[in-house]
Amino acid sequence: MKSTIDLIESKLSDMSKGHKAIANYIINYYDKAAYMTAAKLGEETGVSESTVVRFTTELGFDGYPHFQATLKEELKSKLTSVQRLNYTERFTDDSTAILDVMKGDMENLKETIANLDEASMSEAVNTILNARKIYIMGLRASSPLSAFMHFYMTLLFDEVVHIHSNSTNEVFEQIMPISANDVIIGISFPRYSQRTINSMEYAKKKGAKVIAITDKDNTAMTEYADVKLLAKSSMASFVDSLAAPLSLINALLVTLGMHRREHILSSFEALEDLWSRYRVYEDRKNIGDEQL
Repeated sequence: MKSTIDLIESKLSDMSKGHKAIANYIINYYDKAAYMTAAKLGEETGVSESTVVRFTTELGFDGYPHFQATLKEELKSKLTSVQRLNYTERFTDDSTAILDVMKGDMENLKETIANLDEASMSEAVNTILNARKIYIMGLRASSPLSAFMHFYMTLLFDEVVHIHSNSTNEVFEQIMPISANDVIIGISFPRYSQRTINSMEYAKKKGAKVIAITDKDNTAMTEYADVKLLAKSSMASFVDSLAAPLSLINALLVTLGMHRREHILSSFEALEDLWSRYRVYEDRKNIGDEQL
């Protein structure tokens, strides 16, 4: 499937002068063009706003908003960290940045809920419940998600492995024992982690079940997946928006907990005893005694 840039380049020679000006600007400055209004893009290229709109429809898009949304989506996996940082230039002040980012998180949650595949969620639950051992992997920006998931999964299951090293050798040492009775949960969002993808491929070859938690289908992250759980993760400058992915994981954990109630109860009873004995958490009742 052609990318938007490939599509533009393939039609470039047959374009009018005005359309070529738009096309060349997008090809050379796609990271900026994706966040411009049609009017602003026309101003930058010396054409009218209506010419920009016609340019997108002649490419086969439903209009400028459709074209812009497609370009933004493709860019998420291409932008370098420096280009992402430059994205903050659109903010005029601190208040604008704060509200824009938080509103973006809300929109990501709404879109994730609207497009949630309940059948895939149920399949993921059953796959995990039937696994002998559960491997969880999320590197770099996705590592907080995998750490959160691992923390609670250890309360639900006895055999849980958290693959968290950024060293290729250590990653494969941890995943090497995986078998056909196991499941791996790979978590990654643009830019996708090649180590995570490679580990999912290895697990698939070993006969294990593969669950992908990512932003969209038909990417390298879903190529080896038996189950695909999708959550919207728009780019907020150099920071990835993980609100929707975290909510999806939280929902998965709670659903698993419904099936593992007795195990959770046993785990918490043992943990509460240990926490109390070694004072892991603050106990207001003991503060006065310690101060005496």
